[in-house]
Amino acid sequence: MTVEEAVWLGQSAMFTTLLVAGPLLVASAVVGILVGLLQTVTQIQEATLVFIPKMVVVMVVLAAAGGFMLETAVSFATTSFVSIAEDR
Repeated sequence: MTVEEAVWLGQSAMFTTLLVAGPLLVASAVVGILVGLLQTVTQIQEATLVFIPKMVVVMVVLAAAGGFMLETAVSFATTSFVSIAEDR
């Protein structure tokens, strides 16, 4: 494996991680900010209030984008294994 191939593999791994984890992280961050803003406006200081909406939104996003996320991860793994087999 050359240096260029190793760098490409590392970049592909980071980009795939971003594509797979990104939707869940963005959705939970948006819900956390909105619930935090709601708590600030209404002065409700309940620490556990944010967990239920986050769990619901993460499950909805996972149901909606789960196929894309799985396809992306499998595609990356297949490409990685094929490149390993080609090097031998």
